[in-house]
Amino acid sequence: AYEENQPKVVQSMTKFSQSKALYDALSALEIVGGDFEASQKKRAVDSSLRSMSLGGVGLEGEEKEKFNAMRMRLAELSTTFSNNVLDATKQFSLTIEDATKIEGVPASAKALWAQAHIMTQEDADPSKMDAEKGPWRITLDMPSYIAVMSHLPDRELREQVYKAYISRASEKTEEKNNVPIVYEILKIKRDMAKLLGFDNFAEQSLASKMAPSVKDVADLSDLILEKALPAAEKELAEITALAKESQPEIYADVEKLMPWDSTYWSERLKESKFDLTEEELRPYFALPNVLEGLFGLCNRIFNIDIKEAVGDAEVWHPDVQFFNVYDSDSQKHIASFYLDPYSRPENKRGGAWMDVCVGKSEAVKRDVPVAYLTCNGSPPVGDTPSLMTFREVETLFHETGHGLQHMLTTASVGDVAGINGVEWDAVELPSQFMENWCYDRPTVYGFAKHYETGEPLPEEMFKKLCEQKTFNAGMMACRQLLFGQLDMELYSNYDPEAGEKGEGESIFDCHKRIASKFTPYSMPLEEDRFLCTFGHIFAGGYAAGYYSYKWAEVMSADAFGAFEEVGLDNEEAVKEVGKKFRDTVLSLGGGVEPTEVFEQFRGRQPSPDALLRHNGLN
Repeated sequence: AYEENQPKVVQSMTKFSQSKALYDALSALEIVGGDFEASQKKRAVDSSLRSMSLGGVGLEGEEKEKFNAMRMRLAELSTTFSNNVLDATKQFSLTIEDATKIEGVPASAKALWAQAHIMTQEDADPSKMDAEKGPWRITLDMPSYIAVMSHLPDRELREQVYKAYISRASEKTEEKNNVPIVYEILKIKRDMAKLLGFDNFAEQSLASKMAPSVKDVADLSDLILEKALPAAEKELAEITALAKESQPEIYADVEKLMPWDSTYWSERLKESKFDLTEEELRPYFALPNVLEGLFGLCNRIFNIDIKEAVGDAEVWHPDVQFFNVYDSDSQKHIASFYLDPYSRPENKRGGAWMDVCVGKSEAVKRDVPVAYLTCNGSPPVGDTPSLMTFREVETLFHETGHGLQHMLTTASVGDVAGINGVEWDAVELPSQFMENWCYDRPTVYGFAKHYETGEPLPEEMFKKLCEQKTFNAGMMACRQLLFGQLDMELYSNYDPEAGEKGEGESIFDCHKRIASKFTPYSMPLEEDRFLCTFGHIFAGGYAAGYYSYKWAEVMSADAFGAFEEVGLDNEEAVKEVGKKFRDTVLSLGGGVEPTEVFEQFRGRQPSPDALLRHNGLN
């Protein structure tokens, strides 16, 4: 149904964005006043005019026809790209029947794989699952894949799964091949940008963002790289040393670990350094308890109550929950949201995201915004609830941050209410800000209790968890910088025609070239086809915008710094700063320039110092 109706939606949006009468009417508007209402209207009008300009309202005749045809084709290609990734991910499975192959693997991973096998049987009965005896079915959906890379001791099996993962939706999967789609998307976006008067698509993308230019993005990346790269190389050397020491018969002569080794040995190093495994933490992170703690935090710093509303709304799957949000003082119902927390590889794409269900708008009398919060966390296994990894906890907090900006908006002009109208490189501020609370003691102890005994997380474990925060921070920073600058290079300087014809650099060679600067210690393999699954920039809204994560992370770290400065154990001061954050970042939406919003909250422009300090890179 989606694919059938998508062309009609694109045609309608194109017609709307290219209405000369509407553009002229908006251009003639004169908005007076300096209050928030006037600011909203001005921002909404300016945003609409810019959007219409970028949508081709100024084009005529043949150029307009060509632009519209490309826009339609782009929508089709993006959908096909996503479907190919989903189908290629589902295509692969590996069944293990030999228990010696998975010795030492955590019980949760074995249970996940055993359940995956049972569910493929005709008479699927989860009660017949035996996590210790198997068989175990490994797939490429994220919880299964991460468990393999982190815990499977059999190096050959890790290599097999890794290579299957990095070759998804490429020429190796024939009918689900995204290689020609990537080239075509790059060409179309470049050609559309040139019709609009830009030199390349990156310039067009930045026309509606905070970052002034491609050079400014590169400058920030280089500033962080200067600190992150030496740390990353040191981190990998330490991981390699552990592998050599632990299994000299395999790694003695290895100069650099292979990609299917690094995550596995990184996990072992973390365990040896902090004497704390991911699996030891899981029983303390049962989803119902994590939600209780998350909602407690929202009450503590934003003065809202979140309550489940069973039966208040129709849901699309039994996993999905529906919640209402109330202002704690007035008990007024101010928002609602759906939560779809678990991975379902058979029919749900990977990743995590927040989306708008109902937006706030005075014009259409909608005063109660509704959000979708979607994750792909570890599902319940049998009678055991979802026991989350710490990264899954952080992801839930992240998506909730997006949801809060949508739900707690006081803007009444729909085009700038909530996340609408917020510059793309500022929209990650509240989401990344929320992740910081996963290391705040009162917050963690609001949810970290053993799912069977109710015992709180041991104090020693919490200390180690906080110490782990900067573990491999250099490599993680370099990885994000690589993705951001690879995206920017493809949409600014890269020649897709020459690359596709074999007369110039291929997209995969471009990947290697950028990696040689940002991750020289871990170069992509010859068969690496990561770009064929990089949905953010080929099927999402992050084309020439992936850098936004780091750009916004500078602001989010600095924003959390305001809470650190008053003392995280000073409840009254934390509540006061929380109110200020709600009244600015979460309230004003796109109704005020993001630089001004940040200044209203922090009293100055953002500084990268807090980000480098939080990552141990200062």
